[in-house]
Amino acid sequence: MSEPPAARTARRRYVTACALFWLPSGLAIAPSILLFTERGMSLAAIAGFIAAHSFTAVVLELPTGGLSDVLGRRVVLAAAGLLNLTAFLLQGLGTTPWVLTCGLTLMGAARALSSGPAEAWYVDTVHAHSGPDADLRTGLARGNTAMSAALAAGTLLGGAVPWLLTSGPGVGTRLSEVTSGLVLPLSIPFLLAACFEVVFTVYVLTALREPPRPAATLRGVLRGVPATVAGGLRLGARDTLVRRVLLSAGAVGSALATIELLTPGRVAGLTGASESGAVVFAALACAGFLCSALGSHLAPLVARLARGGERAVLAGLASSACGVLLLGVTVTSTGATATALAATGYGLVYLGLGAAGPNENDLLHRRVPAAGRATALSVQSLALQLVGAATGLLVGVLPPGPIPWLLGGTVLLAGAFLWLRRGGTGTTTTVPPSQSVASPPHV
Repeated sequence: MSEPPAARTARRRYVTACALFWLPSGLAIAPSILLFTERGMSLAAIAGFIAAHSFTAVVLELPTGGLSDVLGRRVVLAAAGLLNLTAFLLQGLGTTPWVLTCGLTLMGAARALSSGPAEAWYVDTVHAHSGPDADLRTGLARGNTAMSAALAAGTLLGGAVPWLLTSGPGVGTRLSEVTSGLVLPLSIPFLLAACFEVVFTVYVLTALREPPRPAATLRGVLRGVPATVAGGLRLGARDTLVRRVLLSAGAVGSALATIELLTPGRVAGLTGASESGAVVFAALACAGFLCSALGSHLAPLVARLARGGERAVLAGLASSACGVLLLGVTVTSTGATATALAATGYGLVYLGLGAAGPNENDLLHRRVPAAGRATALSVQSLALQLVGAATGLLVGVLPPGPIPWLLGGTVLLAGAFLWLRRGGTGTTTTVPPSQSVASPPHV
């Protein structure tokens, strides 16, 4: 049976939305830690900024997921784009801890708003046109591939732009002098990211069509969102497989927090300068995201070879954990062999996560009804952010060396071991919808 044209259109729009949302984030990856350092911030302060981002996302994950299920996917995604626009401007131009904290906090709120609506919109639309048994893994894999490719392109561009500015005779110095130090070469990627957020917001408002929903009132939202949130919390408590997805998401958050906090400084230490370190880290991060894109593209194949989505998740997370541990055991070595092993481990982290993600979410969507789909994705993101924030704070105070890396790798390996046992109930978990939740949208 051929796929309905409306389902193909939904997949294309979902993939485009994924790329447009994550491209600005990619632009900020390479220069962020180095820009904050150049502004005079310590590693402990930077860890605090990141914790502000993560804890904001944690606090808002469930309410914003419920908001998407009540108000609609499109309006919540557009709000996320506007918050990110403001956040990138504050980070690129901020020179004091409170401004940078505010920027990361707004980005955390945007992360919470965006963690489920686009994927929920896609799944709802496919189910509406092809039925509840329609293939989801292919579309989810392509969305993850687009996300990773956008992050790779953005990271490469975000690392190259500051280097190009400083490589010109006096360009970086003149830029700083003209703006009284407000705009540094490392600030430019943040300003470009703000421009792309405008494009993302416009695309969401024009392309992600939803059927008319009942007019939302403040009273209806206040009544509907808590009910949906409560259903999301019960979701993880009652279903064994969903609980496994949530716990492994927390393990992934721990590993990613370790890598994102420690890798930029590790690379800059090898190159000897912030701008050159940003370029090398951008190339490394770009390679990592390309590995993630490849892993996501291969996710359906991995599931077939592993003879099931659960075994595919186990293989992906275990491979990723081995990559983090490899980064840990090579941190004190500087030879060519150790560097090559560390680069291999870095790529393995993202290859494994890319292969595991679509298979995990395919399992999740087959357990969750449309009325609570965005909430379920928010619970998953909450687990990742909460454990990631806690790990980041711990890594910020641990002594440098292999211990922080081994901590992140061990936690991720424990998350992989959760999938050694197969099963869980085969029924769909019901999340009680509020009266304001509409039927699945149509394209």
